[in-house]
Amino acid sequence: MSAPVPIEIESAVTTIILQRPYKDQVPAYEEWLREIVPLAQQYEGHRGVNIIRPHGQTEEYTIVLHFSSEATLRAWLESDTRRQLVEKVRPLLNTEEKIDIKTGLEFWFTPPAARKAAPPVKQFLITVSAIYPLSMLVPWLLTPLFAAVSFLTMPVIKALLTSLIIVGLMTFVIMPRYVKLVAGWLFR
Repeated sequence: MSAPVPIEIESAVTTIILQRPYKDQVPAYEEWLREIVPLAQQYEGHRGVNIIRPHGQTEEYTIVLHFSSEATLRAWLESDTRRQLVEKVRPLLNTEEKIDIKTGLEFWFTPPAARKAAPPVKQFLITVSAIYPLSMLVPWLLTPLFAAVSFLTMPVIKALLTSLIIVGLMTFVIMPRYVKLVAGWLFR
């Protein structure tokens, strides 16, 4: 594993792990994935995992891990459990695994291997096209809650609750799928 990447604040983090098994070892590698994923899910701070299997001309598996903080992520990455499982899979891999830690918006726009980075104007357009509808829809959906619980109508609390929901949806639901959907245009 590469040297730790410093993250100054305790915020949600995403780790992208790239692994390339030998073609004849893919079934054994898939079995290894079925072993390691449930173990990672048991670790404190685990918020989800996505496995992107090879497609197109790449043979790389992309494992996307979401953790609540750098500390909880590092606890998993540096655990004896993971270390033993990585040693177990190493003979199946064509190259060393690559680990990249991302926070916030930068994760959404990380290009697939062998593609150039998304231009800032495209990142802006994608982000606005996702946030704009949410900024109208979320407050409208929360209107009954605000009407039922009067202290939630305080401007600071109302804005905080709305922001938390929008950022949560963007981070964990919308952007991972949306960027994949428009990747052909975004990274062109």
